[in-house]
Amino acid sequence: MSTDQHTRQAAELEWFKSSYSGTNGGDCLEVAAGLDAVYVRDSKATGDGPVLRVGRGEWAAFVTLAAQ
Repeated sequence: MSTDQHTRQAAELEWFKSSYSGTNGGDCLEVAAGLDAVYVRDSKATGDGPVLRVGRGEWAAFVTLAAQ
């Protein structure tokens, strides 16, 4: 998948901000679940900022470790 295709795909996702994020506009991440991966981006750079694509298995492992 090219960078352009990846960017277009990420733009079509439904993004969520953590409930732990404050309302003061601080440093926050947004997450979106796609069919094949989970996407993460900076909430302040939603238009043309970078998007991290993580496989679903890797995301599940990360969340499990983070919860411990």
